[in-house]
Amino acid sequence: MGYAACFGTTLALLGQRGKLRADDAEIDSSVTLIPTDGGRFELGVDLRISLPSVTGEQAVGLVETAHQICPYSNATRGNIDVTLVVNGTRL
Repeated sequence: MGYAACFGTTLALLGQRGKLRADDAEIDSSVTLIPTDGGRFELGVDLRISLPSVTGEQAVGLVETAHQICPYSNATRGNIDVTLVVNGTRL
């Protein structure tokens, strides 16, 4: 939930900068445990983002940029699998 909240705030700020309405984003997040060798687990995160006021390429671009600057994305980059879906399109 923390990741989703942070990502949503990042989207809203980016939208504001780009004069796009992204403060109405809804993010459904889920975390999975992925089994690895030796009985250990890794984390995986799915963020399903709905941007009702932004569509098409603008929505994709906004989410891709948010993923580059979101503190949670930066903290977990290379450590966990993150799947992003925006308005039904998997990135």
